[in-house]
Amino acid sequence: MNLNIKPKSECKYDAVSLGEVMLRLDPGEGRIRTAREFKVWEGGGEYNVIRGLKRCFGLNTAVITAFADNEMGRLMEDLILQGGVDTSLIKWMKTDGIGRECRNGLNFVERGFGIRGALSCSDRANTAISKATAKDFDFEYIFGTLGVRWFHTGGIYAALSENTAEVIIDAIKTAKKYGTIVSYDLNYRASMWSGIGGQEKAIEVNKEIAKYVDVMIGNEEDFTACLGFKIEGNDENLKELNLDGYKKMVNEAVKEYPNFKVVATTLRTVHTASVNDWSAICLADGELYKATDYKELLIMDRVGGGDSFASGLVYGLMEMGDPKKAVEYGAAHGALAMTTPGDTTMATKSEVEAVMSGAGARVKR
Repeated sequence: MNLNIKPKSECKYDAVSLGEVMLRLDPGEGRIRTAREFKVWEGGGEYNVIRGLKRCFGLNTAVITAFADNEMGRLMEDLILQGGVDTSLIKWMKTDGIGRECRNGLNFVERGFGIRGALSCSDRANTAISKATAKDFDFEYIFGTLGVRWFHTGGIYAALSENTAEVIIDAIKTAKKYGTIVSYDLNYRASMWSGIGGQEKAIEVNKEIAKYVDVMIGNEEDFTACLGFKIEGNDENLKELNLDGYKKMVNEAVKEYPNFKVVATTLRTVHTASVNDWSAICLADGELYKATDYKELLIMDRVGGGDSFASGLVYGLMEMGDPKKAVEYGAAHGALAMTTPGDTTMATKSEVEAVMSGAGARVKR
């Protein structure tokens, strides 16, 4: 596997992401419908990856997004700054005070427990980033002048509005022009695509984006819904993925998209909202690498676990160029991220490596 990652000396940023960042409102152990107070976090599928690369793995990162310029936008900026992510690439958009011109997105999330699953209720229409166009960002300056080693974006942002896919395509074309590695998380959400053309539109958009992706992240459902590939011999009623079928499907995808250097996905079996089996796989150069199985993993907050997997995977690929180590970093980081509240990681690199080496949960004194 040879990703040809640019050296640090040539780039201001190790990694940047493009996507929406929302204000998450969390009722803690309670329910959204009965809450009297909420704790706030920042979060977003693409942003969570870049924050993990900074906060856990110590890389220099920035987020490309847009906010309505009001007090809520400044609150989200402050939350991002607390995570150490560079905010200088954020586009600040004028708003009229009640959100007609643009607004900032909200995501109400309850964590789930036992037989009650996690629940998300987002309020994200007409947000600043959904209305932004490629002209609102100077991608030539970001990738050509400043320099970026790795660029990450995903299917959640692609589905946000009718124009966000065009922003992604402009960004990734510019990134590839300057030798930046591109990763993309398919992350299919039927509800988000329903208003802009449904699955047919999702396939049209993602097939175009896929032409420029080096590291593709997605499970078998994502590959079917977004790229039209189908896994053979996988009974929908089975709890576990048919790994041979997934590998065959990915190899078919690589034939159509030879630019895919790595394909990866998490593996999750949900026993209850609080207890999951967890692992991950990646394929590189035709070989399948499987991470350690985390059986009956206790979950505090599952939201963002897949994003933390992605940041660990990217770290391993960037810094070691080893798909086996990368998938282990990803699985361990994702597992740890789900033991704490909020979308984003609270883990340290040393904690991730301790989990990878088999360390237990004894008290550290």
